[in-house]
Amino acid sequence: MNNLINIDFVAGSKNIGAGMATIGVAGAGVGIGNVFGQLVSGVARNPGLRGQLFSFALLGFALTEAIALFALMVTFLILYS
Repeated sequence: MNNLINIDFVAGSKNIGAGMATIGVAGAGVGIGNVFGQLVSGVARNPGLRGQLFSFALLGFALTEAIALFALMVTFLILYS
């Protein structure tokens, strides 16, 4: 009986931890929106720098997406380990 309670507690704790780890994915979504919103703003201010601003935006997108993938990896590690 006591062992069954411990197993349920561990499973519930894993689910809560995985849910908390997915908050990083939502934060990365906000960051990606911010990167491209600022790209549009920058191009509207100075259309001549469109190519350079776009390359910086792609770099920002890649770094922000990497954070989302790390958060997703942590989520799966919590659930399946």
